[in-house]
Amino acid sequence: METVTLNTGIKLPIVGSGTNTFGKVDNNYMGEINGDTSEILAAIRSGYRHFDTAISYRNESVLGKALQESDKDRSEFFITSKIPGKEEYYADEEAVKKGVEQSLKALDTDYIDLYLIHHPWDNLDQILSMWRVLESYVDKGTLKAIGVSNFNETELGYIIENSRIKPAVNQVESHPGNWNDEIVNYSLEHQVVPEAWGPLKGVSDDAQETLRKIGEKYNKTWAQVVLRYQIERGVVVIPKSHNQERQKQNRFYNI
Repeated sequence: METVTLNTGIKLPIVGSGTNTFGKVDNNYMGEINGDTSEILAAIRSGYRHFDTAISYRNESVLGKALQESDKDRSEFFITSKIPGKEEYYADEEAVKKGVEQSLKALDTDYIDLYLIHHPWDNLDQILSMWRVLESYVDKGTLKAIGVSNFNETELGYIIENSRIKPAVNQVESHPGNWNDEIVNYSLEHQVVPEAWGPLKGVSDDAQETLRKIGEKYNKTWAQVVLRYQIERGVVVIPKSHNQERQKQNRFYNI
């Protein structure tokens, strides 16, 4: 399994699985949580060990349940979750702590490998205050690494300049419809690993046909071509599929 070493020294698998519609009725993002772990367990059988969830997805408990149901030790998995950039979570130190503890309880784990601020908001000092509480959890070993999500250059730069612990990851939108080169490059320049959510979105029919032709030369799917491109430029990817065969294809992009 290929990994990238974060600025904390821990290793992050370069291909993970998104989960934002897993364990929900009709695989709908806003659907009711039904506790179905079958898709996560299928992903584990396909070799995935890196899973991405969030408080806002409402399904941290589904991922936690799947990990318990698997025959793998917790140490084999790299789990990412995210705390919302909402006032109820950043109002004060206790609000931040409540969010972290909520994630730990839902995931049924005593540590989280990577914890991100899900979205920035229009007060950099408040964001930094939340960050400092997260730093305290790194000190205790509860959060192994911390980072941000959907941060632009100004927002990421402010955290880098004023933090004690540099963000390990910046998870951003990046796909053929919007490569988001500026923030990807900025993150890399500052030793912050860029991670692409929705890496297979934004592919027009024409683009997919072109990618398919490229893939045919190497016996790859169009999706594998896209994932390989992202990885070659230093971007970690977290594709998501409800189809076990496509899960396998995305996981084994390089074979």
